[in-house]
Amino acid sequence: MASSITSSFQTSNLKSVFLGERIGIRASKISATRVGFLRKTVECKESRIGKQPIEVPSNVALTLAGQDLKVKGPLGELAITYPREVKVEREDSGILRVKKALETRRANQMHGLFRTLTDNMVVGVSKGFEKKLQLVGVGYRAMLEGKDLVLNLGFSHPVRMTIPDGLKVKVEDNTRITVSGYDKSEIGQFAATIRKWRPPEPYKGKGVKYADEIIRRKEGKAGKKK
Repeated sequence: MASSITSSFQTSNLKSVFLGERIGIRASKISATRVGFLRKTVECKESRIGKQPIEVPSNVALTLAGQDLKVKGPLGELAITYPREVKVEREDSGILRVKKALETRRANQMHGLFRTLTDNMVVGVSKGFEKKLQLVGVGYRAMLEGKDLVLNLGFSHPVRMTIPDGLKVKVEDNTRITVSGYDKSEIGQFAATIRKWRPPEPYKGKGVKYADEIIRRKEGKAGKKK
């Protein structure tokens, strides 16, 4: 049985060699055990967000040194360091443009991300950002005590949170909280920390929610009919 398999394999190899000689291909240059595939080169398209220009107001000062950018405005000062995949250029008209320095997939991802971060810096130091939250629930209330935000959220003790430097917190009607500042990431982080203490539940909507947040309600269990 083994000899028949070997002879058939040799016969097929001889046929392939004869066929190669007939069509002008030398069999010594063909590897029967290795097959190569051509990989298609994928081009990374330019990010639609990344290619948008960034307008810089007249009250904002920029300092660009290599991959480091500092932005200073009436509300504060921020700095950022760009990775090697992207670069930032300032035109004579004062417009900033974030461009790709490499043609890779990671560069395409970093392009849109750092354009957004740069725009948030410029808007933050000139106009600022704010995030609004609302307390929903009987007895839920908030108050300010010095540099601390005190929350009563149904626990056995009030929750005391220290307001980070650079942020401002305002409380209205004991249930509406507004966090404002020039660093958008810091505002979002502090607002998320407040919400984390009592996320809104889906049955009655009690808890701490964002002012523009829509909570999907669930229907509670109905009593057994007699």
